[in-house]
Amino acid sequence: MNHTFPPPHLALATAAITVPALIAFNIAPSATFINQAAALVGWGAWAMLLATALPRSAATASGASPDRGAAAFLLALLLIAASACAAPLWTGLPWTLALSAIGVIGAAMLVAALAIALQRAGLGEAAFAAFCVALLAAGVLAALIGFVQVYAPEWADGQWIAASTVGNRAVGNLRQPNHQSSLLLWAMIAAVWLGGSARLPRAALPVLLLALLAGVVLTASRTGMVGAALLALWGVVDRRLARGVRLQLVLVPLVYFFWYELFAAIAHQEGALFAGEAQMHKADPSSSRFGIWANTLTLIAEHPWVGVGFGEFNFAWSLHVFPGRPVAFFDHTHNLPLQLAVELGLPLAALVLALLLYALWRALRLAAEGDAVDVAARRAALAMVVMIALHSLLEYPLWYAYFLLPAAFAFGIALGGPAAPRVEAARPRPNFWLIAALVLLLGGLASLMDYRRVAVIFSPAGDTPLAQRIAEGRRSWFFGHHADYAAATVAAHPSDEMAALARATHYLLDTRIMMAWAKALAERGEIDKARHLAARLREFHNPLSAEFFAACDKPAGEDEPKPFQCEAPQRLYDDADFR
Repeated sequence: MNHTFPPPHLALATAAITVPALIAFNIAPSATFINQAAALVGWGAWAMLLATALPRSAATASGASPDRGAAAFLLALLLIAASACAAPLWTGLPWTLALSAIGVIGAAMLVAALAIALQRAGLGEAAFAAFCVALLAAGVLAALIGFVQVYAPEWADGQWIAASTVGNRAVGNLRQPNHQSSLLLWAMIAAVWLGGSARLPRAALPVLLLALLAGVVLTASRTGMVGAALLALWGVVDRRLARGVRLQLVLVPLVYFFWYELFAAIAHQEGALFAGEAQMHKADPSSSRFGIWANTLTLIAEHPWVGVGFGEFNFAWSLHVFPGRPVAFFDHTHNLPLQLAVELGLPLAALVLALLLYALWRALRLAAEGDAVDVAARRAALAMVVMIALHSLLEYPLWYAYFLLPAAFAFGIALGGPAAPRVEAARPRPNFWLIAALVLLLGGLASLMDYRRVAVIFSPAGDTPLAQRIAEGRRSWFFGHHADYAAATVAAHPSDEMAALARATHYLLDTRIMMAWAKALAERGEIDKARHLAARLREFHNPLSAEFFAACDKPAGEDEPKPFQCEAPQRLYDDADFR
């Protein structure tokens, strides 16, 4: 029998999952903040409603203890949160960045633990149904947005539909092809489960899968291509799926090829090249990933025991001598195991990864236990976890709340184990789950209010002087580093803003902040460190630094010293010298 929650659950599930994926507009300085804040607020609201559905005790009627895999997953998240908490004490990571990370990881722990409790209380299937309906709605609408971006780009006004910034590739309103493809692949898994549980008309499933897969092809994402193959593998190995559903999954690669050829033919008719073909013929098939991974391995070899510190990869990498480095300003390694290893050190990273792998293994074992309906939900949830884990080997989707929280929820359902007999919920009353969900909701709302303090620096309203806006932005709990960035990069004498530079440089070292920092050090007489920064900036070959280095091409007088940026440093420095 299919259990369902009342309509308010579906409405709040939509607010948690669908809305964040579809918001097109954003406010500087962050291109994704509104989407992420919407996810936090939406999940907080839905979690409150889910908490009221639980029995008075968080345990199931059977009283069984939680599965060891669930405990391992939550412990892994706790260790990462503890690393974020410790980072400001020894690496100089600003507390604004640490608090943001701790808050989002804490939200993931809450969502995962609540999903485990729901599953163990016999309510997991009903919650997963609302989750999948919202996810499918997000996928269908995102696919339509992708078609508009590719075939009617003039409709992409930036308010309701984001314009694609990567040629004729579909990016959705999340503005990244890989994010769009992962959202659509998740929606395909949701559609498969909804169809298998008779929540979708039988004829609707193949139509939805065809449309969603077409949307994946339009992203020209190679991660999406591999994900499509993973769906076929699911169809091969999961013998509990209905025969017709298994056949549709197995045929996914063939249908992918069909859409690819069709879209390529349409592009050729218009005298253009299909984005997928351009991706396949790139000179660097990894899109600089091989380079950044090689650099990361060097940093790991130099910091094997405690790493460079949570959130400090960009700081350490940018200040390291890498003459052949990728020229984009990378703030992540684009690989989850490498990210953990370089920031946490090999011992702690190995422990966290071992816990995550153990949790995944337990979810696989649990996927064979329970009645058919319950197992089907947990297997679909596990498929979503495996899909985003694959993406995490090539990018960093779990650094975004709109991916992390759904992934944590799905993992919680998969780790909840066979559902116990359902227990009717008592009248809603304050409890741990309700209070924690309320904190998440209020935290998300507070982050929106807090963000306004720094948003006015970059998008001013009224005649408030810049200095006053920056001073207000520095009072921000979560985003004060953006105000520090503004203060340091507009100062006539950057050395007057050394405290701001000490914080802003740990967020992202880009051209403007590196130039300001180098000038500040030179003004303070630390010429050789300034030269080191300038030499690292030169490795990026960024056009914005052309004027900075133009002085090096001018002939200098006999008694006139060369500008500091024109000379090599006299000694070798590393990131520790700049903390």
